[in-house]
Amino acid sequence: QVQLVESGGGLVQPGGSLRLSCAASGFTLDYYAIGWFRQAPGKEREVVSCISSVDGSTYYAGSAKGRFTISRDNVQNTMYLQMNSLTPVDTAIYYCAADPPPVPTMCPAHSFRSWGQGTQVTVSS
Repeated sequence: QVQLVESGGGLVQPGGSLRLSCAASGFTLDYYAIGWFRQAPGKEREVVSCISSVDGSTYYAGSAKGRFTISRDNVQNTMYLQMNSLTPVDTAIYYCAADPPPVPTMCPAHSFRSWGQGTQVTVSS
């Protein structure tokens, strides 16, 4: 059974950092396209970052460039999203996702069939 479980969300002050984790089970994450998405209240789910193919092609949304880093640990079968310099605009529920590669370079949400349950990130003073 394919399963993704996120952790690492929480409340952080503006300018702070968080690292989200997404543990995979039932499949080998190394062979999959992976992505992080977020959904703020009243807004559509949007891609934050993804690795779209086995060659490691990486995409970052404009809002994430220079601040967020996607990675994965093949031994732990876990993917990560390191988020730095957080602002209140980053407040959202963050989701991880995976699907057999390749997916389109900009990783539209509909390209992914396996999703985690989401973890809340709140940036506030």
